[in-house]
Amino acid sequence: MFDAGGRYALQLCSSERPKFASNNRLQGTPEEYKAAVQGCNPHWGRYSVADGSIVFKIEHALFSNWEGVEQKRPFSVSGDELKYRVAAASSGGTTELVWKRAK
Repeated sequence: MFDAGGRYALQLCSSERPKFASNNRLQGTPEEYKAAVQGCNPHWGRYSVADGSIVFKIEHALFSNWEGVEQKRPFSVSGDELKYRVAAASSGGTTELVWKRAK
């Protein structure tokens, strides 16, 4: 979600994350915690657009190494799709995200 005031919130989560057997997030197994962290990458803060890039000013993130960091991500818009690339994904390598406008 991006708003007109320059704030954003992203919740990127895998649909393949397993449920916690205990049904309590404070009582997970090491494997359940690992899957939860590896399967989600939410972050939020402020954004701006400049020189063909979205600049994320990350205030908070599940991956705490990103907190207080600015990340510049080149983007393109075609019809109802916005695409941007993450050159240094937190899991290594690069990633391309594609968003479609809600109707």
